[in-house]
Amino acid sequence: MTKAERGKALVTGASSGIGAATALALAADGWRVHVTARRAERLAALAEEAGAFAHAIDATDEPAMRALVEAEGFDLIVANAGRGAAITGLSGFPPDEIASMIALNVTATIQLVAAALPGMAARGRGHVITVGSVSGLYPTGTALYGASKHAIRGLVRNLRLEGLGTGVRFTDIQPGRVSTEFYDVAIPDAAARAPIKETGIEELSPDDVAEAIRWAASLPPHVNISALELAPTGQAYGGARFAGR
Repeated sequence: MTKAERGKALVTGASSGIGAATALALAADGWRVHVTARRAERLAALAEEAGAFAHAIDATDEPAMRALVEAEGFDLIVANAGRGAAITGLSGFPPDEIASMIALNVTATIQLVAAALPGMAARGRGHVITVGSVSGLYPTGTALYGASKHAIRGLVRNLRLEGLGTGVRFTDIQPGRVSTEFYDVAIPDAAARAPIKETGIEELSPDDVAEAIRWAASLPPHVNISALELAPTGQAYGGARFAGR
């Protein structure tokens, strides 16, 4: 796909981090970018920088998101909106907070994709890119967040089958540790946050992940990157742990 053939893209959760970097990368690559997030001032500043169209919409507002998707007919959707919760442990975590995170990380993504698919299939083209996590691939000690990202991984794998023959592509981007506001939001307690947040390695930047998204979206329509795992060189997953050692 050449820049002249780029279409219209939507990036959710675009007010900071990976979402903001992705909007800038796609705009620079020739996409007509629309961005959504709750923080209207940040979103407006990003839209001005990227030459994008800003929509201050909460990703969990299904009617508003559906109306936007149906009105614009996006060729590319980057479902990036999400957050972490119960990172320090699920035990005792408030039920309403569990429901809130699943609504954002899982339900909102499924609803967004469901709204976009009919139009994409009718046009015979389209690309849905989800921002998953290595926590959807490996046990990382974050039961709630990991469950949400396992759900997204399963969604995309099944959509590859469900959407076969429609011309629609599906990709799950699975980053490891990225230097963003994620842990500042996910762990309110500074004392509990510090030992988890400070890794001592050079972490991925939002731009690194945005480049992976841009690249997957830029490939010819007959090429589908089903999943792409990326992590800092100084981070690896696997091994075993033993209680008391």
